[in-house]
Amino acid sequence: MTIRTGAEYIAHLKNTPREVWLKGVRVNDVTEHPALKGPIAQIAKIYDMQHEAATRDILTRDHEGVRTPVSFIPPRSQADLEARREAFQIVADATFGLMGRSPDFLNTSLMALAQAPEVFARGGVQYGENIVRYYEYIRENDLFLTHALLAPQTDRTRPSSQQKEEFLHMGVVRETEEGLIMRGARMLATLAPVADELLVYNAPGLKPGDERYCTVFAIPIDSPGLRLITREPFDDGTRNSFDHPLSSNFEEADSLLVFDDVLVPWDRVFVHNNVELSNALYIDSNLRQHTGHQTGVRGLTKMEFITGIAMKLSETVKIDQFQHVQQKLGEAIAATEICRALVLASESNPEIDENGVVRPDLRALQTLRMHLSASYPKIAELLQTLGAGGYLMMPSAEDFLSPISGDIEKYLQGAGGLPAEERVRLYKLAWDLCGDGFGQRTLQYERYYAGDPVRLLAANYMAYDKTRAYGLVDRALELSGTPAEAVAAKRGTVLETAGV
Repeated sequence: MTIRTGAEYIAHLKNTPREVWLKGVRVNDVTEHPALKGPIAQIAKIYDMQHEAATRDILTRDHEGVRTPVSFIPPRSQADLEARREAFQIVADATFGLMGRSPDFLNTSLMALAQAPEVFARGGVQYGENIVRYYEYIRENDLFLTHALLAPQTDRTRPSSQQKEEFLHMGVVRETEEGLIMRGARMLATLAPVADELLVYNAPGLKPGDERYCTVFAIPIDSPGLRLITREPFDDGTRNSFDHPLSSNFEEADSLLVFDDVLVPWDRVFVHNNVELSNALYIDSNLRQHTGHQTGVRGLTKMEFITGIAMKLSETVKIDQFQHVQQKLGEAIAATEICRALVLASESNPEIDENGVVRPDLRALQTLRMHLSASYPKIAELLQTLGAGGYLMMPSAEDFLSPISGDIEKYLQGAGGLPAEERVRLYKLAWDLCGDGFGQRTLQYERYYAGDPVRLLAANYMAYDKTRAYGLVDRALELSGTPAEAVAAKRGTVLETAGV
């Protein structure tokens, strides 16, 4: 199959009915549900960009004689990393960095996993073969994946094997000739209602005794027994694009997945009954480098976007003339440019693994993960502060069409005669990003998309190569000498100065 179009993506959704529940009602056709039409349209646009003249040769290229999305192609050189960044940026720009789970993210994830079949083969040769075949299937059909890494937040002091009920967390009920039977729940599957396939793997941290809960596998999203319970949407389809320009387009439906004795065929099982391997997968497969590259580019676009809104909003009422505002905007710009520098640094110092795959520099990407999770919330708070009470006084689109439109045009104009409609449109955009429920979800996403920031920072300290830093300290300590040497040296200097 060649690269997909948006129409083909939508047709596949329509032809693969899945069990989706939204606000207590089962969704019969996700392509027709008002709360899901927005994200479906945005994903369809991304697929269509693979065919458009301006973006086709950046988003896709020939691979093994077939036109293939760049995100599926393993990088073999620094130039390949740069080409991947350009492709990631086009998708990120199209979505303003707001869709953290656009197709290129899990394309990249699966590519990384499939380039390390020897890691999966530690549990059995067949598992390494399975991951490669699955990657080829997804790549050749250009399918859209979601993933679920986490168990439900029940009792977080206990491992999966010690929860109140045996299958609160998804686990293996039994083995059959056809495959594994899975029961229990998983979260946090972003865009699951509008995906084609589900990839399940685990965040590190499983404990001995969790063997039945460590399975890594993939299934179609319409698999019998798989139930998707979608969180309350921020846009149920009634919001207009003037009042809610972002949430009406970029809603990422997050879902709880319930496995009601779901069959996973053996050829779609990648890790089974091996806690040690499941925990090692994230690091040993180089997954974190490749996904960090994609998320770093997306995060950079999002930082540029929110910083641009902050600067433009400041100009509308001329608060950009105040030095303390300039200082805060300067800090936002610096935080954004740090993201750019770290993305480029990750490409300029790559490593090559034993399979010849080039991976971006881990130190730069880990630093970027920590920087982004801390800096984006700060800029979102700055944007809230800059608009202040002005956000709460913005009229609706209907008000511009009403008899009191003259009042709005007069009293809500901006500095320098900026028309009220332009000012209100900008404030609506800003509030959708930093204040409304949609914006708060994107903020929470950036805080935790790379995991618990406390653990991430602590792990960074524990894994950091301290050799050079300690070497500098040790050389400086040598300047001190022993107390006796220091006193004697100083005493001799004093005596010589005194002429004794």
